[in-house]
Amino acid sequence: MGRDEVWIAAVIYRQASTSAEEANKLVSALGLGPDVAEVLTEPPVKGSLDPTVPTDPLIYRFYEVMQVYGMPLKAVIHEKFGDGIMSAIDFTLDVEKESDPKEIASK
Repeated sequence: MGRDEVWIAAVIYRQASTSAEEANKLVSALGLGPDVAEVLTEPPVKGSLDPTVPTDPLIYRFYEVMQVYGMPLKAVIHEKFGDGIMSAIDFTLDVEKESDPKEIASK
């Protein structure tokens, strides 16, 4: 599709929406029907996570990052860019694996 894998996952979880053309490409690649493509073009359902603390270990780590660094990040963003909010719509993210130096040293 030529789109970022995290963005595609966000579409599937209904946190983002696609154009009709992108939706058709996605459902074709996944072997899904045109009814699914139509749903993927609808406005997203943002903020659909449960308000309780997540129990999935990976999701919890993101929650923990926000608990620890949320206010410091907010302060830095306000200091650098003024009073406002960052865009989650135009947000970019890359997923890469990094070796843990502690893990390498223990081998």
